[in-house]
Amino acid sequence: MHHASPVGRRRLLQAAGAVGLAAATAPLLATTAPAAPAAPRTRITDLGPAIEQFALMSGLLVGDTVYIGSRNLTPTRLIGFHLPTRKVVCRTDLGSGHSVQALAADPTGRYLYAGVLTKSDEGRPNLFRWDLARPDKPAVGVGRTEDRDIRALAVAPDGTVFAVGGIPGKAPALWAYEPGAGAVTRLGVPDPKATLARAVAATDTTVFFGAGSTLSGGGDASKASLFAYDRAAGTFTDVTPPELEKDPSVRDVAVLGDRLVVSTSGSTEPAKLAVLDPADPSSYTVTRTSASVVKRPTSDGKKIYFATDSGLQSYATDTGAVEPVAFDGPDLGEVWGLDHADGTLTVVSGYGLVVEMDLADHTSAVTDLGRAGAPVSPQTTMGLAADDRYVFVGGNNVIARHDLRGGKVVNLRAPGEAKDVELLNGVLYTGQYSAQGMWTYDPGKGGQPHRLAAFPTEQNRPLDLCYDKVNRLFLVGVQSDTEGGGSLWTYAPRTGKKSARVNPIDENQMVRAVATQDGVAYLGGDNPTAQGPPGTLVALDPVAGRELWRIDLPLPTGVAALAVRDRQLYGLTRKGGFFVVDLQIRRVVHTADLRGLCPGFAAMVTSRGRVYGVSDTTLFRFHPKTFAVSTVVPEINGSWYSGPHIDADARGRLYTMRGHHLVQIDDRPERHS
Repeated sequence: MHHASPVGRRRLLQAAGAVGLAAATAPLLATTAPAAPAAPRTRITDLGPAIEQFALMSGLLVGDTVYIGSRNLTPTRLIGFHLPTRKVVCRTDLGSGHSVQALAADPTGRYLYAGVLTKSDEGRPNLFRWDLARPDKPAVGVGRTEDRDIRALAVAPDGTVFAVGGIPGKAPALWAYEPGAGAVTRLGVPDPKATLARAVAATDTTVFFGAGSTLSGGGDASKASLFAYDRAAGTFTDVTPPELEKDPSVRDVAVLGDRLVVSTSGSTEPAKLAVLDPADPSSYTVTRTSASVVKRPTSDGKKIYFATDSGLQSYATDTGAVEPVAFDGPDLGEVWGLDHADGTLTVVSGYGLVVEMDLADHTSAVTDLGRAGAPVSPQTTMGLAADDRYVFVGGNNVIARHDLRGGKVVNLRAPGEAKDVELLNGVLYTGQYSAQGMWTYDPGKGGQPHRLAAFPTEQNRPLDLCYDKVNRLFLVGVQSDTEGGGSLWTYAPRTGKKSARVNPIDENQMVRAVATQDGVAYLGGDNPTAQGPPGTLVALDPVAGRELWRIDLPLPTGVAALAVRDRQLYGLTRKGGFFVVDLQIRRVVHTADLRGLCPGFAAMVTSRGRVYGVSDTTLFRFHPKTFAVSTVVPEINGSWYSGPHIDADARGRLYTMRGHHLVQIDDRPERHS
């Protein structure tokens, strides 16, 4: 889809000058003092909203209307898409959260329940109910689970709502909402070593709870687990089929007729589909798929249909045959809704599409939700890369291309999330989450982005991408959500040769940041566990895979960002620790506490002989000799989803986010600043 960004939208703003905040010889994590402001020499050009789309994260068919929950939009909202007219006919805004992943309807079809995801414990409701008989009235918050994020909902035949999800650092619980009592109750934690629950289904007598370690895996975290909760006795029983136990997590659970269908997310093995007898879960069959995820099962009575990372597939319950679902429509990308009714599959695609598939003749009708009346608005963003012609910004199932010559913005489709992106000779390269590998797009050739290289499925979360000019390699720092630790990917665009070096720092540390100079890769480690050093810097020969040296950093948290200037390596940690390493003597020569400017994640880039950093709140630069930090743009407050990004074009102009808008920053500091 295309969204124009008129030239008239771009405006020039004069930013206040730099404000020095740190002394050159700041002691280890000492608080830095402000200095006098310099002359204003910073020009900011507003390039308009970075990404505009109706981004979504859930879909559910109720009657003749598909209800869809938004993703990373403000405000979080629900819409109703009417199938007979193919129009958006209703909407409601919710009062908290950033995304809606969980939807469920009560047995009468009157009430729609929605569970939201939040970035922090806001103390507000995360469970909402919308009266579909009066869709003009707003949804109301009916309660809150202590597990901050609700990932899945189910409504039992008696109207009781069950919710599961998670919060970092706690094992997920099963929660119940009784509409008559109006209260949310914690029913217990069946698996104390699980890190996240994403599946729940309910009958009159039993609730099925699916969990595992899709996030924060590794160590002693649990793998896929399925528990049956006896509603009368209030007890949990482990009913996990042994064949599923190597997968990191149960992804979906659904009661379809007289069957309980359970699917998993894969990692070191492909994902599985299990069909159980809900009255006797020990009676089951398991099918191994070729996909890395199986989700959203639905059925026509003879076949079970499900979504994978490579399209829709079906499972014949009589023969056990698994085959692709044939239809004449487009690539679906991530599928967030899949329902069957009257010989038609209704698919809600992360590309902002509703696709109706006729299973008899394999035809389809495709509707773009934006054109059908869904509210298109700015989305929070991810990776960012710029050259003198284009700026690319990654989001959910989209990469926005901004043309600097005319201001036009084009939304390109790419499944998952472009966590980081890089431009080389005008061609875009991306690290795609989850487990999508590296994708590419050549503006000169047109079309859409396509997959360039796959990497081990368990090495699923690319975090930082840079190009090694000496070895002609892309270097990608990666986290393994399911197994712990991480890897360094390398890819040679001229030859197509690739490699994945697993756990190059240690078994606990992901490779959160990568920088390169003179053919050496510098890896910044981040350890989410309590075992071993919190953050380690490793110098590596990326061709031979040979470690050259390492430093366990004298800081309490792991590395968030790295940048090289001359013979010095600059680094920022996840909580505002700043360090400089002299690459000739291989020692940390400077540290400072920048939590006032950089309270969390950060990114850095070298431009015009200076290293710049951006946090969620502020754009700043470092003095090349004293390392003193100066504010360039205060309260920039970029609307990032998974940490800020910054890039520079060949002329040294910087690009990052200010609120939901992409901005170009031409900064020319005085020599003394």
